[in-house]
Amino acid sequence: MHRNRGFVFFIALSALVMRPAQSLCAQQVVDRIVARIEGDVILLSEVRALSDYQQLVEGKSESDAQILDRLIDQWIVRNEAETARFPHPSEADITRGVERVQSSFASTEEYAERRKQCGMSDADVRSMVAAQLYLTNYLDSRFRSSAQIEPQQIEEFYRTAVLTRAKARKQTAPTLEASREYIQQALVQREINEQTDRWLKESHSHLHIEKFLDTGSK
Repeated sequence: MHRNRGFVFFIALSALVMRPAQSLCAQQVVDRIVARIEGDVILLSEVRALSDYQQLVEGKSESDAQILDRLIDQWIVRNEAETARFPHPSEADITRGVERVQSSFASTEEYAERRKQCGMSDADVRSMVAAQLYLTNYLDSRFRSSAQIEPQQIEEFYRTAVLTRAKARKQTAPTLEASREYIQQALVQREINEQTDRWLKESHSHLHIEKFLDTGSK
């Protein structure tokens, strides 16, 4: 299955079913190794942690197998970023990232309730946001400069996406000029995602990866 890895790292983005538990997300598990990559390992607790975060921000989570694939991709990105000594996000950037998560809820009370249901503390959310920012920032740094967008691509996107969507909703479409910056950023991000997909696919072929996740996992 082709996955948009760019979103995985946002939230993952860059990223769906709910597993049964006493709460929406929290679940006691006996930790174990679910994958080996070179000399490193991925634990079941890491799969559960990302699942809980997806449940928090999306209201649903992917299967354990899909999440494990995302964690393997994240391992590849993080390993290269650390080798390159790529800077970690500032505390201010992390705070803004947490605030963006919070602002996606109708109220602070709703956010706090969902976070508790998912068994996540404020520190857990902050740690996850920091990790995701580190990965997405690195990918942006690595691929943005080569994401060249031509004027005709912007015009095509405007015709096929913006105008079509406005027509379907019986709304007045914004002008091309008013939409240009938004479209430019959307196309750049799409190009970054596509380059990320190609790079990760190539990286997988050079790594020794073993998976031990039960086939019956959600």
